[in-house]
Amino acid sequence: MTDSSQIPATAPKSGLIATDAHTRKRNAAEKRFRFYGMAAIAVGLLFLVFLFASILRSGLPAFTQTVLDIEFTLTQKQFDTAESKMLKTGEYQKIFIAALEGQLEDSGLDVAFDKKAIDRLVGKPGGTIRSFFLENPDRVGTPVSFELAASSRVDGYFNGRVTRDTLVDSRFLMLADLDLVDALHEAGIIHSAFNWNFITGTDSGVDNPGGAGLGASVIGSFFMMIVVLFLSLPIGVAASIYLEEFAPKNRWTDLIEVNISNLAAVPSIVFGILGLAVFIQFAGLPQSAPLVGGLVLTLMTLPTIIISTRASLAAVPPSIRDAALGVGASKMQSVFHHVLPLAMPGILTGTIIGLAQALGETAPLLLIGMVGFVAREYPEGVLAGFTDANSAMPAQIYTWASRADPGFYEKAWGGIIILLLFLITMNAIAVVLRRRFERRW
Repeated sequence: MTDSSQIPATAPKSGLIATDAHTRKRNAAEKRFRFYGMAAIAVGLLFLVFLFASILRSGLPAFTQTVLDIEFTLTQKQFDTAESKMLKTGEYQKIFIAALEGQLEDSGLDVAFDKKAIDRLVGKPGGTIRSFFLENPDRVGTPVSFELAASSRVDGYFNGRVTRDTLVDSRFLMLADLDLVDALHEAGIIHSAFNWNFITGTDSGVDNPGGAGLGASVIGSFFMMIVVLFLSLPIGVAASIYLEEFAPKNRWTDLIEVNISNLAAVPSIVFGILGLAVFIQFAGLPQSAPLVGGLVLTLMTLPTIIISTRASLAAVPPSIRDAALGVGASKMQSVFHHVLPLAMPGILTGTIIGLAQALGETAPLLLIGMVGFVAREYPEGVLAGFTDANSAMPAQIYTWASRADPGFYEKAWGGIIILLLFLITMNAIAVVLRRRFERRW
């Protein structure tokens, strides 16, 4: 038996289990490196949270709209009288103002206002009212509710963008008009509602940010992405399979690979100039059409898809190829029956990431004429969706951001939110597809 009193009370100053000065210094450096890494991640997340908070704070007002609800009954006599006048919409405007005054009186509010104040608050609703009763003559003599969008200045007053202290009298809104707005709000006639027109509508004039919508631009982006998907995926995958599996390794394939890598780093505006020169000026394709935009974005997306597809093919172990060839499969059978299915997760991921990058491009679309103000109506059919002039979401956002009215600035931030939702959705699909087709060996 060993006497425990002979065991030293302190650890030896040297040996395998001893911590010398060099080891302590190395451990301290490792701890500092870990701290720096965690601090870098925290700073990155902080900036990301700040970015999303700024986008949401600036863009969420675009999804709400100040509307004026008024209900009145148009008698047959009023309808016949208005239609007999030369200025028909003016007569309907008078009927609307009289109904508004009556609704204020019923609420116990006596507010005197200039008749032109209605034009500054909701524009000229006479034309909207007349169109409704001409399309629905059976509603004459029955109570009808109208929900009219307020002007951008009134909407800004509700959102806090316009205040009594900062408002300057202009043809768009007078300081005295805010008394009428407050009275209408107290009576429950004017209030905020979800702005469906922003999602489904089309672009408007420079003086009407409240009526601007992103719907037509979403359709334009959709048709562009169809062109990009059906061209870039088969061409990119076919080129990748040939270069990785079948092409001989010589100076020409090396030159092709170098050029593909260089094309992936070319600025997008260069592809826009190429599309303008080749597809519009030389080939004579229609300007501002999603077909041309899709062709330009296809050229820009192909290098990304080729590089990611080749990386996925190269990641498949050579033993898979050798095993297929060993049991009698041909070179093409080993590639298409064994290698390609195993590389499919990476191929799909690279394709969707390339499509997401193309969806957010602006510069090449501006060069071929796909600016925001051309998206004033929806295409009439599938073929027209490819060939008729239209815009895209990033181009529409750029157009709104360049206009002077602050209301369009809110629309631009709201468009960024919708664009981010599309990008997040596409990246989520890429993650799901990768998990779905992933194979382990």
